Amino acid sequence: MTSALVVGGGPNGLAAAALLAKAGLRVTLLEAADEVGGGTRSHEALLPGLLHDHCSAVHPMAVTSPALRSLDLARHGLRWRLPEVDCAHPLDDGSAGVLLRSVEDTARMLGVDGARYRALLAPSVRDWELLAEDVMGPLLGVPGHPLLLARFGLPTVLPATLLARLFRTPQARALWAGVAAHACRPPSRPLSSAIGLGLLTAGHHAGWAVAEGGSRSIARALERVLSEHGGEVHTGVRVTRAAQLPPADVTLLDLDPGQVARIYGDRLPPRVRAAYTRFRRGPGAFKVDLAVEDGVPWTNPYARRAGTVHLGGAAAEIAQAEKDVVAGRMPKRPFVLVGQQYLADPSRSAGNTHPVWTYAHVPHGYDGDATEAVLRQLERFAPGTRERVTALRVTRPADFEAANPNFAGGDILTGAETVPRLILGARPARDPYSTGLPGVFLCSAATPPGPGAHGMCGAGAVRSALRHLGVLRPG
Repeated sequence: MTSALVVGGGPNGLAAAALLAKAGLRVTLLEAADEVGGGTRSHEALLPGLLHDHCSAVHPMAVTSPALRSLDLARHGLRWRLPEVDCAHPLDDGSAGVLLRSVEDTARMLGVDGARYRALLAPSVRDWELLAEDVMGPLLGVPGHPLLLARFGLPTVLPATLLARLFRTPQARALWAGVAAHACRPPSRPLSSAIGLGLLTAGHHAGWAVAEGGSRSIARALERVLSEHGGEVHTGVRVTRAAQLPPADVTLLDLDPGQVARIYGDRLPPRVRAAYTRFRRGPGAFKVDLAVEDGVPWTNPYARRAGTVHLGGAAAEIAQAEKDVVAGRMPKRPFVLVGQQYLADPSRSAGNTHPVWTYAHVPHGYDGDATEAVLRQLERFAPGTRERVTALRVTRPADFEAANPNFAGGDILTGAETVPRLILGARPARDPYSTGLPGVFLCSAATPPGPGAHGMCGAGAVRSALRHLGVLRPG
């Protein structure tokens, strides 16, 4: 039987392993941590029964992922749950930009900006089932629906600040700026609209869903698929050199490019090794998990019902904060993402104490303490939050890296979202998953389509591996 080795058990490594096993290969997965999941882990670190996601928390791209759908994860226990309001972006005057599941409902909330919002998003949302494979695959590949992809893709090349000029109200502009800021990229740069438009389109199609029982449920379902097809998982195995790897017909690496360069060293072609060694990292995350009695007392009523809340004020303030972070400066008012997953999945709460998940964008490798900055942003839009916090836990950039080397410097996106990275992945190559070593492929979030719990980086690498084995025809 043809054998496959997968190194790294994040969502991409797990998806790759499950897809390879389903294709009939004998699969072994090695994971450095004591449990698989990578960014899709969850924990009860604050209070018994109070469940926080470690990193990845809300999954608009995963729900519609062709890779995850092909594995029928519902049969293995994965259940998606939706909040009443997908996302709210409160402003200082008490108003908010509000994102609802429906494009039409969101457009009505945006008032005079509704027609432009509808025109921007409605066509691609309608065709998302056809678009998903193209949008969530390598940009240099041959699209299955080129005209639909072109219509979706043209606005994505624009700077997010330029696209914001479509809107006249501060609420619409702030809502767009907050979604675009998920890219951790200055919004004045080309292609800074890409990730935001992808999140909005997929989210309007299927919702900004959370996994029932925590993001760990995604990893557990993938592991069950792998096991069902005879795959093996070995945890607590940290790979630091190629000599540790058992022989296999194909090897897939759910690792950041820097680790691959250190593991394989001179065995890599010089150009590949150079590209992986200088692979550019992005800003860091500073996370504060909170136990909040009776929930966060948001001033805006929609924020009280929103699974995700963006704290950053007006669009211009977000743009400046993101510019500062990329330049290595800690902003006084950082952009903060807040997850209230318990609104969709009440099983995460302990009585009337609720888990609130927050993280701020900070400079790469930031070694300061951003806890107070996060709490100030919460108090800014929800006065009285501090009095309700009964416990908190901080995860600094160095802590993210210690728990997952892919997150070097706190970069939970596994690489700066630059134009070359968005188009080419970790290096210029016809096959963005190829390492230049026969039978060895990169499948981490450093490859297209990039970060998220969608497993599509793993699926792309699997296609490359199967072509190498002659199972799939080139193309």
